[in-house]
Amino acid sequence: MDTFVDSSWYFLRYLSPRASDVPFERSAVDRWMPVQHYTGGINHAILHLMYARFFTKALFDLGLVGFTEPFLQLLNQGMVIMQGSAMSKSRGNLVVFAEELERHGADVIRVTMLFAGRVEDDVDWATMSAFGTQKWLGRVWRAVNVAASRSAAGIAPSGAASGLRRLTHRTIQGVTADLEHIRYNTAVSKLMVLTNDLVKAVDALGELGADVREAAESLVLLLAPMAPHLAEELWREVLGHDSSVHRSAWPTFDADLSREDDATLIVQVDGKVRDRITVPAGATEDECRELALGSERVRRFLDGAEPAAVVVRPPRLVNVVTRR
Repeated sequence: MDTFVDSSWYFLRYLSPRASDVPFERSAVDRWMPVQHYTGGINHAILHLMYARFFTKALFDLGLVGFTEPFLQLLNQGMVIMQGSAMSKSRGNLVVFAEELERHGADVIRVTMLFAGRVEDDVDWATMSAFGTQKWLGRVWRAVNVAASRSAAGIAPSGAASGLRRLTHRTIQGVTADLEHIRYNTAVSKLMVLTNDLVKAVDALGELGADVREAAESLVLLLAPMAPHLAEELWREVLGHDSSVHRSAWPTFDADLSREDDATLIVQVDGKVRDRITVPAGATEDECRELALGSERVRRFLDGAEPAAVVVRPPRLVNVVTRR
């Protein structure tokens, strides 16, 4: 059969590969289908996915399946290119993946690619730095080792909301949301911020508190999906846990601790940033508008004129629109 005919219903056949009297068993299809999430290259969107949807709708009309859409969610990932174009031996821009793994290790390459940009975007390997990732993971290794050696395990953090503890819980909340929405690059960025604060804490003299231990363990747990080998060694050999980090519970956050006290209000005039104001995280629309219009920098650009409109998105943004 033609390739596109076969690929238009293979996902149904996979559910009952040993069935010899029917193409697929309806009971298996009802249990497992439709597919919740489909990740594929953009070239699939026109051919394979179009035919798969057509076949599914036809099978539904025949009463053979109970749904009309085979894939509920679609993500088209970008390509890894080199020097602005697809890799090719003839162009001489080929990157030998095995050599990169040998040079840097699987965890470094994985995190480098996750941090490079949005999943949907193409990534140019020529602009990426595996050495930067290697340096950061080295800082993670050192910080967790120091935290483990100078803080006691099994002691619950105090109720006091230290800056590190607040950041730990904000990071858990943010990374969890990023992973759920496939924002891997921003998840890595948040882990880098937590690493910086953990390094500052472990560089302090004296015995480290339970908040530092909590930050170190949370960092390793959150890092595990991205750098599984490093996280496993830190979790078992350094932090002293008996079971695998990959069988451990995902960390939870305290909503009170993760809540930010302050926010930076960006004030624009006709779409251009003219001021940044620190406001309470719970600032209302009226409060943000008043602060923005009272800004000396904003008044200078208004030059005494009344704004045509003021668009407020508290507590992060105010855009003042003039009549120009």
